Amino acid sequence: MKYYIIAGEASGDLHGSNLIKALIKKDSAAIIRCWGGDLMQEAGGDLAKHYKEMAFMGFLEVIKNIPTIFKNITYCKEDILKFQPDVLIFIDFSGFNLRIAKWAKQQKIKTSYYISPQIWASREGRIQKIKRDIDQMYVILPFEKAFYAKHNYKVTFVGHPLLDAINNSPLLSEEEFRANNGLDTEKPIIALLPGSRKQEVQKMLLIMLSVVDKFKDYQFVIAGAPSLDNTFYQSFLKQATIRFVTNQTYSLLKHSHAALVTSGTATLETSLFKVPQVVCYKGNWISYQIAKRIITLDYISLVNLIMDREVVKELIQSALTTKNLELELTKIIAGEHRNKMLEDYDILEQKLGGKGASDKAAALIVENV
Repeated sequence: MKYYIIAGEASGDLHGSNLIKALIKKDSAAIIRCWGGDLMQEAGGDLAKHYKEMAFMGFLEVIKNIPTIFKNITYCKEDILKFQPDVLIFIDFSGFNLRIAKWAKQQKIKTSYYISPQIWASREGRIQKIKRDIDQMYVILPFEKAFYAKHNYKVTFVGHPLLDAINNSPLLSEEEFRANNGLDTEKPIIALLPGSRKQEVQKMLLIMLSVVDKFKDYQFVIAGAPSLDNTFYQSFLKQATIRFVTNQTYSLLKHSHAALVTSGTATLETSLFKVPQVVCYKGNWISYQIAKRIITLDYISLVNLIMDREVVKELIQSALTTKNLELELTKIIAGEHRNKMLEDYDILEQKLGGKGASDKAAALIVENV
């Protein structure tokens, strides 16, 4: 069968690549065209558009790039019609994907959504579009099934694909990791995960690095995003105790003592590697003012959302200061606060439903076409 998959970010590329591998295992005759990234292409997808050309962060950035977004929508529709898929598969990226889904329904193309839009966070009214335009929904967060049930829409919880991504990822030993990246052989590592988009990385790294001099017994290592060139990070590497790695985020987390993490999928990845963390977020002021008026959640990190209580400290917007960051990082380096967070991480992992999300989703997609 022919599958057309649309993902628009680095995390979607990761989960899309594992879905492609699973689809090929389930359907040896699978022909797959996709919007995504290098990982999806390497897994066997024919790449129509790279996510690097589509990832715009925040309300203002989206508005500035409206002409490009509409060109992409037009091209996507034309490409789908040319490819004639048996099923269209969406991965997150709701602003774009729900527009394509409405059109696809009119074309009588079967639609599946893997990794639900976060309508439980904002603009809950989008459920009507989903009920109208999406034939099958496969969710990855345990609370999403109950959320959709209250709207009389049946979904399938397949577990979280990060469990598979981490399990399948080749990891360097600590000795190799430190040696390959010129790290001190003794000092514990504090990982810095500042995000994947240029605008957020510029904001987040400056404040994260402002605490480096307060923790001289540690070495700080920046995880480079695959969506950004390594040269972009050079201006942040002026202090001797700061190092940079790229395409090694999982090995970095595996060997880190603590982490400062920009809100997003990385908060969940960090918890699954059992690394105590402080969650950080500071966005464009106008975008933030808009967002806080339409997002009704008590938390922004997936860790706290899944546990429905504060497990990790979230420093958001004006609360993200050098003083607060130093205070919270100190708490998770040693002591009872650190131990309690690690205990909560074990409970969190149990809630995620075990391994095999990609295989489960692929089997259901093939079965329902």
